[in-house]
Parts: sequence; C-alpha cells; structure tokens
Amino acid sequence: ARAAQDIPDGSYVNLGIGMPELVAQFVPEGREFIYHTENGLLGMGPSPAPGEEDPELINAGKKSVTAVPGAAYFDHTDSFTMIRGGHIDVCVLGAMQVSKNGDLANWMIPGKKVTGMGGAMDLVAGVKRVIVSMEHCTRKGAPKIIPECTLPLTGLACIDMIITDYGVLDVTPDGLVLIEKAPDMSVEQIQEATEPTLIISDNLVDMGG
Repeated sequence: ARAAQDIPDGSYVNLGIGMPELVAQFVPEGREFIYHTENGLLGMGPSPAPGEEDPELINAGKKSVTAVPGAAYFDHTDSFTMIRGGHIDVCVLGAMQVSKNGDLANWMIPGKKVTGMGGAMDLVAGVKRVIVSMEHCTRKGAPKIIPECTLPLTGLACIDMIITDYGVLDVTPDGLVLIEKAPDMSVEQIQEATEPTLIISDNLVDMGG
C-alpha cells in the first residue's frame, strides 16, 4: 500500500515476484496504473477471485492474474524491448540485500537452486524509477540494508527508494535518508536494524500518517 502511494497517476508499472506483487491490490483512489508483466501482458489486473482463475493468464511469478479492459498481449521480445527501451516508469522489486549506495542483490544465493535470472537486471537498468519493497531484516534477524552487498549483484546504484516494515528510505548521493518510520518503531530501533548510518529527515513522519 505504501509503495502504491509513491507511484504517479498514469504510470506504466512492473511488479517483481513476491511482496511487490501485492502492490496491484492497492491503487490509490483517483489514480490509474498500467501494470506490465515481462511474460507478455500490459494491463494486468488484480488477482482473480477463488474459482475464477484462468490457467493461461498468469504473471511472471506464475500466479493467476486478471486483465483489465484494453489489455495487450505480446511475446518476450516486445516485453523486454519495452523495459530496455525506457518505456516503463516504475518497478517495485523485492531484495535479499541492498547497500548504502543503492546497489541491489535479489536474484540468487550462491549454492542454492536458481530457476532463472528473471527480468530484474533488465528492469533496474531500463526502468526510470526503482522502488524496493522488502522486510527490513532476514528471518534470522540480520540486517538486509548493509554497507556493501555480499550476494551477487542485480544492479549498481539503481535503487531510488526502499520501503520496509520499519520505514521508508530515500537513496541519495549523501546516503540513506529515513523519511518515514513505522508508528510502532523508534528511530533508534530502525538504526539498530540497519548497518549503514542513517540520515534522519527533518520532516520525518509516521508511515500512514
């Protein structure tokens, strides 16, 4: 819901697999987003109601979706031409790690099975604005926002904004700026769960406030 708030009206939007897929359920009133999925659909709608799934209508994560009136279907070549040609305004991606410089690691963990690279490398290179939506820490409680990524990189200095369950951070040349925090979190708690030193915005507000 918070990521959707940051997407301008009329944007062409690509949603990554996992948590970012949920953004399609939250379109602010008065705005229209045109969702693109790299397996060949422009005009993706929300998830279908139970029992109304079409087995031939799926997103890149192989989950059932709907198509809005006026949707267009095409092959991978055209889909990636749209991405690489700079025709997608915003993408929302998940992450395993992000660095203080806005580097992104989200496509593999060495030693674990990888089903495919996916489109993330193309997206971070071709899309105008990149938003990361993820949990602030790993399941074991380790920070996912670190000085330098240790996992294989998806892209260098490609992230514009990071949205987590703890807060919202802008990626700037001076560092990571905390602009919103979860209402139940203190700045000190967020900093403790973040390895790089955060810059605290003078206009810091609570998320959803």
